Amino acid sequence: MHQGEITISIDEAARRLGLSSRTVATLIRRHELPSRKIGRRRLIAVRDLEAFVKCDHRRESSNFSK
Repeated sequence: MHQGEITISIDEAARRLGLSSRTVATLIRRHELPSRKIGRRRLIAVRDLEAFVKCDHRRESSNFSK
């Protein structure tokens, strides 16, 4: 991450995660990735993106050992 950055755009978050912007928008809509709306822009705090990356994203419903 660039030193001093506080927030990044959805496009930049998608680039850093290796995902599409649409997927990042879906994560935001599902409240899996926090964001803030400032004016017309939707921004993601760098610390929230880092926390998202560190989080375990396996879904409980995808337990294949049943």
